[in-house]
This record gives sequence, structure tokens and C-alpha cells, in this order.
Amino acid sequence: MFSKILVANRGEISLRIIRAAREMGLKTVAVYSEPDKNGLHTMFADEKICIGPAKASESYLNIPNLLSAAEITKSDAIHPGYGFLAENPRFPETCETHGITFIGPSASLIRLMGDKNRARQEMRAAKLPIIPGSDTIIEDFAEAKSIAQKIGYPIILKPAAGGGGKGMRIVRSAVKLEEQFSISQNEAKAAFGDPSLYIEKVIPGAHHIEVQVIGDKKGNILAFGERECSIQRKYQKLLEETPSPFIDEKFRRKLTKAVQDAAQFIGYESLGTFEFLVDDNKHFYFMEANTRVQVEHPITEMVYDIDLIKEQIKIAAGEKLSIPHDTKLSGHSIECRINAEDPENFIPSPGKIEFLVLPGGEGVRVDSAAYSSWQIPPDYDSLVAKIIVRAPSRKEAIKKMFTALETTIVVGIKTNIPLHLSILSNSDFVRGNYDIQFMEKFLKKKSNGKDSA
Repeated sequence: MFSKILVANRGEISLRIIRAAREMGLKTVAVYSEPDKNGLHTMFADEKICIGPAKASESYLNIPNLLSAAEITKSDAIHPGYGFLAENPRFPETCETHGITFIGPSASLIRLMGDKNRARQEMRAAKLPIIPGSDTIIEDFAEAKSIAQKIGYPIILKPAAGGGGKGMRIVRSAVKLEEQFSISQNEAKAAFGDPSLYIEKVIPGAHHIEVQVIGDKKGNILAFGERECSIQRKYQKLLEETPSPFIDEKFRRKLTKAVQDAAQFIGYESLGTFEFLVDDNKHFYFMEANTRVQVEHPITEMVYDIDLIKEQIKIAAGEKLSIPHDTKLSGHSIECRINAEDPENFIPSPGKIEFLVLPGGEGVRVDSAAYSSWQIPPDYDSLVAKIIVRAPSRKEAIKKMFTALETTIVVGIKTNIPLHLSILSNSDFVRGNYDIQFMEKFLKKKSNGKDSA
């Protein structure tokens, strides 16, 4: 086992990893940029070290600075969390060169699944259904036009080199394709340094479903029941739940078996998430796989009574997967992402938190690095806290989450808590009658002054 882990991240995920490591009896090192000097993760780690100024490229994305910090503190492992360098294959390669263990998948797996087009082809070979679309990267507009005509509109343009909604554009007719193709290429180039695109058919009324996988270095792989992630705005998730109200046990077994077989096919190790679109007839189509811990991993932990971060650390140290293969899902869990933003127009609301009260009670979990007097910097994402609940049934989980949000007080900045309360009150959401178009319809009704419930 490791003696000291450096956490190459910030905010709630950094604190989450530090807590898991401490419970395992491991020493931790927090890194921070200049505006994160008073970040909560720096207070709970055994050591802390500044890695640069606010600009991420000079701090959290600066591999030489991170490796220097690891060497100075004599850390023998690095956990990347999510975002930043978590899915950059150069990072684990550089860690290996310096004799430091990267807590995550191998560089070759990250490179394979990070190239969305290659990942689609590999998953096709693994017998996973793929969304109809281009078989290779689109070279130019003429090729895009030809493929779009073949599969039919609407289509979606996607960057081959990254995700998170950046560069993704839905095109509903041939008239708009050339303009949107150029915009998508430029956005992909700006976000990932690579303008390469591929095309997928838009699946009407689809659900965004993901499956958590974990594998050790000995070939043992386990897939867990699905997470429903259809509540999202501009491809950014807002609320997740498990199990999905749309999926039955028979389909759940079919999907998890397919994912487990595909992960086995590519020799997956560490944590990962396979993401799908599922249509009304419960046909599922592979979209992508994320080679890291997901923001929404806590809801899987809640219903399976496991700790994925601890398991990930043990696997990186060479230990065998210790979660029993007959682990059963129990109850229902929901996560709401609380962001520092205006709930009316989604404009970020960085600033000082003057007063903060976070919820508690049986079945309530809060993953957050926020505290009263904390200055939220404008330089990074706006996530303030993840509020997670678990209850015996979905109905009870919704009530518990509503109460948790109502008893959360954040003074000094705006948050999207009112938006979450509106979603939880919506009759379609309460009935479990929603898909990936939910937020578009919800916000349209809201802007028209209609009662969303």
C-alpha cells in the first residue's frame, strides 16, 4: 500500500479523496493554486503545496509542477480526481517515468477511450450497440453532408477529443449544417486543441443512462446498476438518480452484463463509466466511456453501500477487487449539484459565502469544500456542493431531497437551489416521466410564465 497520496485536484473531489485516504490510514498532500490557498482541502491534508497561479494551465494542468510537488513531499501515488488531468494520458505516463503510481486507468486505456471515435469502434467490436453515425472522423463539410443525408436529421456533431458538452451541436436540417459544422470545429479546437468531429444520429425521447464499472489488475471486473442522468442543461448534468425510474430489473441485468463484457474485452482497470442513450423501446446505444471517477459516483455508493474511492486506491496498489460480485442494489438515491449561479439565467455567481448551513440527518450526505467566509474564485467551475440522499423508495428520496434543499442556507452568493426545488416539484419528474429533453421543455414553460408543475 502507498505511504502518501498527492491529490492533483481541488474542491469537493479533492476533499473526498483526502477523507477516504485518511480513513485508510494514508498520508495525503493537497495542492493548490494561489486563489485556493484557503481551500478546505488544504486544511485537512497532512501537507499542502502551492503549484502556481490561478490559471489552470499554470497550476492544476501543469504536469511538471505537480510532479515536482510529489517529489518534494515524497508522495508515492497521485490521484487525479475528475476534470483537469484525469483523462490526459500524458499524466500517467509521466508519473510512471518518475516512479509514482497513477491512481486510475493505464495511459493506453485513457488514450483509447478518450478518442471518442476509436472508442466507438472498439465498443462495436465488443458487441455493444453504437448510435448510427460516422464510422471515422469527419474530414470536411462535404463528408459531413453526405453522412447526415444518409442517416437522416436531426444529427449531433461531437468533438472526437473530448466531452462535457464543449463543441457539441445539434443540427436539425441541411440548411444549418455548414454553419454549425464550422462552429463546432472551432469550439473543439479551442477546448481540446483538436478540431476533429464525428456525427451521431439524434435519438428522440432518449434517456442518458450510465453504468459504473470497476476492475482490478487481475482481470476481475464488476458493473453496477445504472444511473439516470437525463436532467441536464447544455449537456451539463444537474440531478442524477439511481435506479432509473425508466428501467426495470430485466433490462438492468441485460445492460450491466453487456457493459461488464465490454470492459472485460478491453481489459479495463480502475474506475470508469460507460454512458448510453436508451430509447423508448429500451434499445441502448453506447456513447462514450469516462476513464475516471464521476461527479455523481456517490449515488452508486449510497445504494450499494460501498466506497469506490477506497476501492480505486486499493486496486492501484495492486490489491484484488474486494467488492462481492453478488452485491445488491438497495433503496433509491438522488444527487443535486448545487452551483454558484443565478437560477434564472445561469450566470456564474462567484464571491464570498457570508453564511452557510448544509443539511444533515439520516440518509443525507453532503460532498462539499464550501464553508462560511470562503471566497469562491471565478477561475474554476461553479460547483459549491453535492447533496445526496438515500431512502427506501424513490418517493421518499424525493421528499428527503426536498427537505434537505429547503434546510440549506447559502448567503452571499446565488445558487441554483430554487431550480432544483422546482424540478423536484414537477409532476413529470415526480412520476418519473422524463428524458433528456426535460430541461429544455421545463425552462421553456418557465420562461413563458407557466406553472412547471
